Amino acid sequence: MTAETSQTLDRGLRVLKLLADTDHGLTVTELSNKLGVNRTVVYRLLATLEQHALVRRDLGGRARVGLGVLGLGRQVHPLVREAALPALRSLAEDIGATAHLTLVDGSDALAVAVVEPTWTDYHVAYRAGFRHALDRGAAGKAILSARQKPFGDPGYTLTHGELEAGASGAAAPLLGVTGVEGSVGVVMLADAVPERVGPRVVDAAREVAEALR
Repeated sequence: MTAETSQTLDRGLRVLKLLADTDHGLTVTELSNKLGVNRTVVYRLLATLEQHALVRRDLGGRARVGLGVLGLGRQVHPLVREAALPALRSLAEDIGATAHLTLVDGSDALAVAVVEPTWTDYHVAYRAGFRHALDRGAAGKAILSARQKPFGDPGYTLTHGELEAGASGAAAPLLGVTGVEGSVGVVMLADAVPERVGPRVVDAAREVAEALR
């Protein structure tokens, strides 16, 4: 801690991170041990976070992340979209296909940013807000591949006709971005994805990840 930082705020944020990392919640004693502070401090932190709906406690007294974080989360998408747009524009123009950034939203893959190429005669119409199951389409499958290889490089994923007849997709997951689970990809009207597209998508995903760090 430095003179310019707030110890109380730091502890509050650490509480939220600890709760976000567990599916079963944490007791006051468990939080006290993890934070290295006494139970009284934890009670005060939880009470403050509860007032803002960022934390809730169940009947057993275990603290969990509250629904208030959803309101904060809704503001993340515009910031992520803005950071990703330069890489998506470059990708769309280079490949001549619709480029997109897709994030996990519950059990779905949600397109939060889409850029269409300016020079092609035709391309796939793919809109921000489009959602689909994670196990269908290149965008979702790329995310799942990163989950299966958390410490390796999952590369890119190719699909054909899974979301739209006659359309092929390529996507690569975002890697090394804390709190963001997603992928960058392209969708095109083709029977197969050209060989150079996969590595190019991986490069674009890396550019977006760097912009978000």
